[in-house]
Amino acid sequence: MTKTFLATFLKTLFAAPKTVGAIAPSGSGLARLMTSEINPAAGPVLELGPGTGIFTGALIARGMSPRNLTLVEVETSFVNLLRRRFPQATVLQHDARRLHQLDREDFAAVVSGLPLRNMSEETIHAIVSGAFSLMPRGGRFYQFTYGQRCSVPAPVLRSLGLQARRLGRVQLNLPPASVYCLSRQG
Repeated sequence: MTKTFLATFLKTLFAAPKTVGAIAPSGSGLARLMTSEINPAAGPVLELGPGTGIFTGALIARGMSPRNLTLVEVETSFVNLLRRRFPQATVLQHDARRLHQLDREDFAAVVSGLPLRNMSEETIHAIVSGAFSLMPRGGRFYQFTYGQRCSVPAPVLRSLGLQARRLGRVQLNLPPASVYCLSRQG
């Protein structure tokens, strides 16, 4: 991670700690696990809360064309950084609670760096349901958490007919993090 990325992260963390929700940028091991199941040929990917772009870079390293990436970020400093780093990607300054307002596109997957543990159950429901409304039946939603359980509460999973599967845990991330894949049941 370059000094510019770290400086942008720290500046935004101190200005808006609840929207950043991390004490350090995600590491490359977490980025590899988050993107490990995504097939670049499957279709476009929607990334929520990309921050400095660690998951975005991992998707591109896996062969994803930046033109097939739509990045939704609310923080202006991150939006500006992402537009400079990934000029071919679509970078939207938009609130993830309002995904239903986006022009509908069938995204193959959603990668989320959002701090769901800092959000209400109602907000999580709005984000996850909005994300699944933009994906076909087989779409997957990838989320990491610093906690021991999936950061999407069981009542939200049940109400949306979703199941959560843990992909693994990255001990060398600061702090250690687990990755979950959400999919529709049946």
